[in-house]
Amino acid sequence: MEADMSKNQLLGCVADDFTGASDAASFLQKAGMKTILLNEVQQDVVIPMDTEAIVIALKSRTIEKEKAVDDTLKAIKWLEGKGASKFYFKYCSTFDSTSEGNIGPVADAVMEYLGQEYTLLCPALPVNGRKVKEGKLYVKGVLLEESPMKNHPLTPMKKSRIKDLIEMQSNYKALELPAAMLKEDQENVQKYINNEKKSDWKHYYIVPDYECDEDGKNIVRLFGEQKFLTGGSGLLEWLVEYMICGKKVSEETEKEEQKIENMPGIVLAGSCSVATLGQIDDYLSKGNAGYRIDPLKLSEGTQNVDDIVEFVLNHSEEEVIVYSSDKSDNVKEIQKLGKERIADLIEKTISKTAYELVKKGYGRIVVAGGETSGAVTKALGYDSFKIGESIAPGVPIMIPIPNDRIQLALKSGNFGQPDFFERALKMMKGEKVDDGIR
Repeated sequence: MEADMSKNQLLGCVADDFTGASDAASFLQKAGMKTILLNEVQQDVVIPMDTEAIVIALKSRTIEKEKAVDDTLKAIKWLEGKGASKFYFKYCSTFDSTSEGNIGPVADAVMEYLGQEYTLLCPALPVNGRKVKEGKLYVKGVLLEESPMKNHPLTPMKKSRIKDLIEMQSNYKALELPAAMLKEDQENVQKYINNEKKSDWKHYYIVPDYECDEDGKNIVRLFGEQKFLTGGSGLLEWLVEYMICGKKVSEETEKEEQKIENMPGIVLAGSCSVATLGQIDDYLSKGNAGYRIDPLKLSEGTQNVDDIVEFVLNHSEEEVIVYSSDKSDNVKEIQKLGKERIADLIEKTISKTAYELVKKGYGRIVVAGGETSGAVTKALGYDSFKIGESIAPGVPIMIPIPNDRIQLALKSGNFGQPDFFERALKMMKGEKVDDGIR
């Protein structure tokens, strides 16, 4: 039976890639909102009665601006039709966009559509080391432009000041809100904003400092009534608390929704982030079997999905990791063959591998990389998910609504503990692991 959304204040969240969506859904569920995740807009999906948040995953981070805007507005309008009264645009906590990026155009369009004068830009996620100080974004204490993210193969990050980034992409200006102002009351904050903004600004952005949980709580205290907000997943936890007055979903409830079966597990890694490379090294160093996808061999036809599946099945007593991840210098060399062609080839190979292994009885699937995760879920044919336990901040166990025997863990390249892969596979079997969430 479909939910009667009039009984709740439904939160509608649109994310610009799949792992960003699972990240957002994880924080929403953990904070106390019954959350489902949809892979793109699903016209025929039945929303469960107790749903309080719907997260829609798009693939809009690096596509053409016009399509990114169009897809997002369609999602917002669909959520409106389901009764959503508050909206959130979720993007990466490293604001990973170039001057030609899509965060600005998408946020502009939604702000205009909803008739809102201004909205926030809050990419911070302090629990994962992403903080905004004096308007600049830091990654684990290092300015974004000096962090490993500066070498991202698709969206190299060369600036750290969010105001500069958004004003390169957007039609509108931004003003910064210092940390000291977050402790003020709404009247004083509004006076500060009125003094800083120009009288002819039809729309604009506010960039608050956000270094700790207390900052997040204050941001929501000051701006929680806004219909439309934007940011990473960090603000969502406090937005939930603001919306539902502290009600929590118990761990027991989350676990009851997972039908634990000891099905074979597999790790599939397509991310080239420093974090994922370290996680691969950690997993292999513990004696786990690994199969490296070589883009050159794929391109030449000397390596294919059948080879990968055969290797995995020949190591059926182990939980194999299949990975295409490589250091950024090597990736750049391979991309000389055609960046989009190679990326598409790898995604299709990994997603087809997942599909074939699920047919062979594999039911615990761990995937690293946003684009890779989206390709895998599409290949498996799953478009709607319940959200279970968090393995790491922003990375939940996900259970496809049409098939609760399958469990997925889909992580952004930069997320997760060093032993994330091992941890995820164990938790999917119902095994206890040391709490590494916070």
